[in-house]
Amino acid sequence: MTTQVLKFVELTDKDRKKVQGLPAVAKGDKLEMHVVHSSGRQETTSVPPQAAALIGTLLEHLGRGEKVAVLVGDQEISPNDAASILGMSRPTVVHRMEVGDLPFRYVGKHRRAKLKDVLALKSKVDEQQTAMDALAEETEKLMRNGL
Repeated sequence: MTTQVLKFVELTDKDRKKVQGLPAVAKGDKLEMHVVHSSGRQETTSVPPQAAALIGTLLEHLGRGEKVAVLVGDQEISPNDAASILGMSRPTVVHRMEVGDLPFRYVGKHRRAKLKDVLALKSKVDEQQTAMDALAEETEKLMRNGL
């Protein structure tokens, strides 16, 4: 059984306009959530500042028409999900696990890696790719100049 780690959400154009009209939440502001249940019962609750900042960021991205997913850092994911996040094939992810680039554990016969470890590897891979792109660009300049 595979769980889908990345579930993206996006808003319709109509809903994006509603989100864009919401006031920005600044540091020190208080955010409350008002819920009207299908039964008609209503509740209002305060939202902690850290959660309010996250909600603000979430709505900002959704308002720009971007797809958004919320992930949990300690969540364990399969090599397939890791491959999706890393932009690699599943066999490459398994190889990275086997050589020690990506910590993992077995759950039965299945490999599982923590999402935070996958994201750390992604950061490292992206950094290496940026360096390789810069090196390739410099090499091209040198070749054009006949050096």
